[in-house]
Amino acid sequence: MRELVLLCPGELAEALSDALLEAGALSVSVEDADSDTEYEQPLFGEPGSEPNTQAWSRNRVIVLLADGTDPEQLLAAARLDLEVDAELTWHLRPVPDADWVRLTQSQFGPITIGSRILIVPSWHADKMPLEPEPGRIAIQLDPGLAFGTGSHPTTHLCLEWLAAELPPDAAVLDYGCGSGILAIAAALLGARVITGVDIDEQAVQATRDNALVNRVVLHALLPDDLTEGLFDVVVANILSNPLKVLAPMLAGRVRSGGQLILSGVLERQAQEVAAVYAPWLALSVWQARDGWVCLAGCKA
Repeated sequence: MRELVLLCPGELAEALSDALLEAGALSVSVEDADSDTEYEQPLFGEPGSEPNTQAWSRNRVIVLLADGTDPEQLLAAARLDLEVDAELTWHLRPVPDADWVRLTQSQFGPITIGSRILIVPSWHADKMPLEPEPGRIAIQLDPGLAFGTGSHPTTHLCLEWLAAELPPDAAVLDYGCGSGILAIAAALLGARVITGVDIDEQAVQATRDNALVNRVVLHALLPDDLTEGLFDVVVANILSNPLKVLAPMLAGRVRSGGQLILSGVLERQAQEVAAVYAPWLALSVWQARDGWVCLAGCKA
């Protein structure tokens, strides 16, 4: 795994960060490029309020790249999204995958989601209840090298939809299953047939491993191994660009009267994503949280 490190002026920092995430960056952070020098610029707001300035004069933007990502293509896509022609100074530096993942994971403790779901990371297995309270489920989770600790707002939104809206005995497709958290939650909440799909073999294996630990039966596989069939619920928690590209396939997997649930979509992207799916079904915002939305719709 590698990090792309680039310099950009303050007026571009926030928009560039969004554009890089949209283009496929795993994560983006912004630092003062003049940190630890005489030109370091502190950012302060009034007590209890946000700073008036959201970036420094000179910013160091650190972008985590998935293996195989071409940094020049990523930057070109981000510049196109921003309609900015200026060249950006950048370089690459390696990041050890396992060290980065485990260090990140160690920051997450058990998470309560709504009134029905408890997520317990495997490194806190001693806090896993022997028997969940009536009406609640507990999931022990080890993401491995896959995405999905249960901490992101988009994951919360999907889990809350499943807890509140999942039909009894539903057949569920979790597309982009990552760690398998949504697929496992669906199984524990009463789904009868669950399929998890991911383009990453490590994610498929993480889903299988987590299903075994949580004593649920599901199918986890790569996209090419997904056979024909329709589902009562299709859920996809990925980013807006892949969701738009996958629209015909995802919508086509929903049976008549079934539900399509999409997240990984920023509030400002909701209408655009819904418009792409409009030929198959009407999507609307089910809930929003921290700038992200969960879109839901029923297929006629």
